[in-house]
Amino acid sequence: MTTPPNDHQPSSRKLTIEDIADVRAYERERAELRARVMELKKRRRVALGTLVSITFENRETVRYQIQEMARVERLATDAAIQEELDTYNPMIPEPGQLCCTMFIELTTEDQLREWLPKLAGIERTIVLKLADGSTARFAPEAGHDATLTRDETTAAVHFLQASLTPDQVASLEAGPAQLVCEHPAYLEVVELADTTLGELRADVRQD
Repeated sequence: MTTPPNDHQPSSRKLTIEDIADVRAYERERAELRARVMELKKRRRVALGTLVSITFENRETVRYQIQEMARVERLATDAAIQEELDTYNPMIPEPGQLCCTMFIELTTEDQLREWLPKLAGIERTIVLKLADGSTARFAPEAGHDATLTRDETTAAVHFLQASLTPDQVASLEAGPAQLVCEHPAYLEVVELADTTLGELRADVRQD
């Protein structure tokens, strides 16, 4: 499992309080930022079968998430914003890393009762298969794992991370890749689109 850098190893990719606009300033940029992030998410979203989608996160998508939460919850203090930063900064990928949010897209109570127990453990079965034949396995991000992972059922949302070796980064740069779910109750595979691959290559490159 990948863990975020500690406080003694700051990363230029991570957000700070200075990156988060206050509510009034955010209102002035919100429409433009939202439109930009929605277009970005189209390139970074992957449908994995009919029930699961994966959205690969980066600095811009995470900033938008924090800004929206601050807006809805009327967060006005540095301490409150810092709490959100501490929660979501680990989902900004470091070089050689991919971070994503997995959504199990169930819309009715009957579906929830049927599928959430059936898909228990699915958060540990997502794999990136590279052109060189190697695989990078996603695991729950440590800060969210305890609240979202259960033995007998699963949550509808999970925050996942995977680390790639230098050879795997080179393979991702050079060729196609597939996203695979290996859960026995939900075996799925999808070839990643060129637009998505372009986004992931940017994520894993050295700054």
